[in-house]
Order: sequence, then C-alpha cells, then structure tokens
Amino acid sequence: MKRANPSNRPALTALLLLAAPLATTGAVSAQGTGTGNPGSIPSFFHTADQCMACHNQLTAQDGSDVSIGYNWRSSMMGNAGRDPYWMAAVRRESLDHPAAVDLIEDKCTVCHLPMARTTSVAMGEQPRAFENFPGFGAGGPHTVLAQDGVSCTACHQIQDEKLGEREGFTGGYVIDVTTPMGSRTAFGPFDVDVGRSRVMRSASEFDPQKASHIQSAAFCANCHTLFTHALDPDGNEAGELPEQAPYLEWLHSDYPGEKTCQPCHMPIVEGEVSVTGVLPNPRTEVNQHIFKGGNFLMPRILNKHRAQMAVRALPQELDRTARAAEENLAKNTATLKVSQLSLGDGRLDVDVEVTNLAGHKLPSAYPSRRAWLHVAIQDARGRTLFESGAFQPNGEILENDNDEDGSRFEPHYQEITDPDQVQIYEDIMVDYAGEVTTGLLWGARYIKDNRLLPRGFDKGTASSDVAVHGAAERDPDFVGGSDRVRYSVDVGSAESPFRVVAELWYQPIGYRWAMNLSEYDTQESAQFLSFFNEMSSSSGALLARAEGTLR
Repeated sequence: MKRANPSNRPALTALLLLAAPLATTGAVSAQGTGTGNPGSIPSFFHTADQCMACHNQLTAQDGSDVSIGYNWRSSMMGNAGRDPYWMAAVRRESLDHPAAVDLIEDKCTVCHLPMARTTSVAMGEQPRAFENFPGFGAGGPHTVLAQDGVSCTACHQIQDEKLGEREGFTGGYVIDVTTPMGSRTAFGPFDVDVGRSRVMRSASEFDPQKASHIQSAAFCANCHTLFTHALDPDGNEAGELPEQAPYLEWLHSDYPGEKTCQPCHMPIVEGEVSVTGVLPNPRTEVNQHIFKGGNFLMPRILNKHRAQMAVRALPQELDRTARAAEENLAKNTATLKVSQLSLGDGRLDVDVEVTNLAGHKLPSAYPSRRAWLHVAIQDARGRTLFESGAFQPNGEILENDNDEDGSRFEPHYQEITDPDQVQIYEDIMVDYAGEVTTGLLWGARYIKDNRLLPRGFDKGTASSDVAVHGAAERDPDFVGGSDRVRYSVDVGSAESPFRVVAELWYQPIGYRWAMNLSEYDTQESAQFLSFFNEMSSSSGALLARAEGTLR
C-alpha cells in the first residue's frame, strides 16, 4: 500500500477544497469558515431526544408504528457518527495523507457529524472526527452533538440555498448561525397552526415553517453528491473523483418529474396519520423517517455490538431497519430474466437480462458497494455443469480477481464462457499511476464503472461525473435500465433437460474494501474487521432470481 510522504507537503492546504466560495455572512457551509468566537459554544441545535418527546408514539391506520424518532434512531442517518466502517475509513485516509489530516476530518465530518461540525466552524475551530468516535478517547466538547449523527435539527434547518448546484454538493448545505436559540426556524412539509407552533416553540425552541425544498431531490444532494480530490505521493492533486453521485445519475434518467428520492427512501404512510403525539392533527402524505436503503449489514453490526458502539436504538428497532433494507432490495431494485436458451455442438447458450428498477445506478453512492450475477447450470441428473459468481462465507465472490488480488479486477463481460469470469456491477478506482485502489484520496479516476443504469440513462450523452467506464461503454446490450449477458457453456454429452438458475446478489461493503483495512494497525481498522469477519457470511443479499429450462 502506497503512503503519502510526510516530508512532501506542497499545496496540501487546498487539496480537498472545491470550487465553492466561502460561506456567506451569518451561515456555515461545507466550504466555509464560521462567524463565531473561539472558546464560546453557541447553540444552534438540539439533540433528537428533545424532538422525540412529541414525534413518537405515532400509529398508522394499519396499526404499524411510524414514530419519527424511533425510526430515525435506528437508521444509518441516526448512526452516522458511530458507523465503524466510516471510522476505519477516516483513520485510513489520515494515515495515507498525514499532512492533510485537518482537511480530511473537516470533509468527513461535514455530512456524518453535521451538528458538531457546524458548531466547530462557527466557533472558528478545526472540526474533529477522531475525538468523537465512541470507545476511542475521552471525547470533545461537541461529542454529544456528534454522536447524534444526521439529526433532526440538522436536516430541518438547512436553508433553500445552493440546492442542486455544484457549490452545494459535498456537504455544501447552509445553516443559519446568527439567529439565537429560541427564535430559530425548523423547516417542515406542512403548515402548522398558531397553537401548535407555540407548543413546538415552547418544547424545542424552534418555530415550525412550511418549506417545500426539504422534499426535493436537490435537498438530498447536499451530502449524497460528493467529490474528492486525489493526491500523489508528493502531495500534488492528481484528479477529481465523483465519489458518489446518485442525484446526478437520477437527473440523467427518466425519473425527474416522475419520482424523487423521498418516496423510495422515506416511504409515505398510507392514509392519515398525525406527525405528533401531542395535540394530534392527522395528515396525509406523511413520509416515514426510516430512510430505507441498501445497507442491511451495518444495523446488524451495530445491534450486535451496541454497548461497544454506544448505540441508543433498541434491538428490535435495528432489526426492523435491517429487515426493511432487505425488503427494499428484494422488491424495489431489480428483476432478472432467463431467455434464448439453445443447444448446439455441445454448447448451451442462454441470455440473462437484469433490469434496474432504481432511480439511479445500481448499486449507487459509496464505491464499496457491488452487485453481481450468480449463474449455475445443471443437467438432468442435477449435476452442476457450470457455476459463476458463487458467494463465499468469508464475503468473497468465487473467482473474482479483485477479491483474490487487490491489484486486479473483473472486466465487464458481454459473454461469459468460463467459471472464472464473473459479471460484477461496480466501480473500480485507480490512482495517479493507474493502480487499483480503495483509498478515496488515492482515487484519481474510474477504470471501470458498469453499475446498472437507471431507465432513460443515455451513456452516450452522460457527463463525466456519471459516465460509464471500461468495456461497458462499448457493450450494445448495456443500456439505460438494463444489461444482457450471454452465457455460452460447454455441456459436452450431458443429458437434457438443462436447468439454468440466475441470481443477482448485492454487498454494501465488498470483500476487498474491507480487507484492505487490514494493512493499517489501528483500533478502528481492527474493530471493523472483527465485526465484518464475524458477519461476513451474511454480508451479501439476494436481490432477484430467475430460472429457465431447456428440454
């Protein structure tokens, strides 16, 4: 593993800064410096427990619990500050690039610890990550805010500024830091009458205000569109990388005008339900705060190590969040089809077509995620004649070059003829020298990005931020919404009927992304690797399955 040379530090003070300007007066943004005085701790936020007093004990018409606070505290948003994989990744980046530690901590806290980071910047302090990791160190003055993760009064105070714009990406949200507590505004989707506004102001010190911007896709893009800048060993900038860009992928699809982020990730409660247990006022079109996504693994890790990670959510809440993620993956992400089976000259040919149902690439966002095809062919006696892409108990994909050797990777395939070829939908980064890496600040560009495209995505007109890379660029069957792979297998003299079973699998943290952390002798790496290894056999999930038979 390459390391940045600490003695070579030119230009490091600006390497992670993007093109966005400094924050405007009276606001803190991801790229800004604050307006506060060092040493005094201003109050811009409350932790979620103050909101939960009124926004829990909520029941839908079907009897299900849709309490905003309970759903949030078991989500990845509520646990953004105690995610052990994030903690290990931040430590890795700081060791790889020791001269840029301050900037790394700033960039890594802007979206994972937004309340602590905003407060630090407003005070003129350097935002810190490491002192706020649960179990490591005594903690700092903003640890309580940090451990509340992406909390209620962070999101609901984001202003309608720079949303969907380049300078608003990478945590470029704007939060007011001039208005004193007691007169601050919390934005929501509903009008609130005078009586209930007084109750909320009395209970939380925030005045509710209806604002449509919090229900826009651009609102989510503040933190879910992220650009990093790669470094070479001399500390020079070596390229800009769209580390994650689901919002831009969505923009280049058929979904704008049809569906935004919230209906999928914050599903609407059927019928009427009150958003508060105090002075109930039933509403329609209420979004649940479960933040349903694809990370089923981390809630289970947090549940198993709840004491060690200072987890507040109850076991049943984390279990529900994990099951909701798996249900979302199984129902709403993809379909498979097996077709065009034929036999000639001892070879069985079959097409496997996968359709992406998501409004962005599949998988999307953080590049540790991957999906892949597992295809097996059996003869009349039930013998397996061919198998590609089998998931292994240690978290590997059998015969995946990248899992076997971190310097290699599987290309995109139009046709697969051998079991050691595996169709993996993923993005692969390379550094300034063209070597494969899982280090974000080594990642200069993508050498492969064949993640499944959303419906309507035109790879020929896609911008560089969401472009297809590698052999998938030239594959006529890799198009917006789907991909088709031909499997051509030598079955020899085996007897029919032949049964083809195709599965699409998914992992939120790929084996190589986890194992590369073993090269770092840190508490955070050791902790996460122990968690991953004990749960590796359940680190993959089945998204879709299809069968075909040739008689």
